[in-house]
Amino acid sequence: MQKIRITKEFHFEMAHALKGYDGPCRNIHGHSYELKVTLTGTPIEDTSNPKLGMIMDFGDLKKIVKQQVVDVFDHALVLNKAASQEMIQHLQQHFDKVLLLDYQPTSELMVGDFAARIATALPDNIQLFSVLLRETGTAYAEWFASDNT
Repeated sequence: MQKIRITKEFHFEMAHALKGYDGPCRNIHGHSYELKVTLTGTPIEDTSNPKLGMIMDFGDLKKIVKQQVVDVFDHALVLNKAASQEMIQHLQQHFDKVLLLDYQPTSELMVGDFAARIATALPDNIQLFSVLLRETGTAYAEWFASDNT
């Protein structure tokens, strides 16, 4: 049977600030993110399986990505936990969803984090092929499994 790729797209809103950055992105600002997740697998051949012909039900993929990424990051203020503790405490007092990461919340580092979160939740017979995280209409970061083996 042939290997096939399937892709599902997601959208979420998120604010962040880049600690120590030498440009305007050091300030809190937001983006309308687009996330594309591509899987590789072999379509199910078992005629008694209700998922016959599918690599994975898009609904099942949606549940995984929503649980691992979208529900976590959507409408969150995302900061590097190395930021000023005084500032973090102030923001946490005034906003419900302040997410502190062990890394700088750039598209490059977030796409790698998202790939790891998604890959660990996939069934064993399905491989994560790529993840694309679009920050603006003209800027995005991509993660490919082939680059990370």
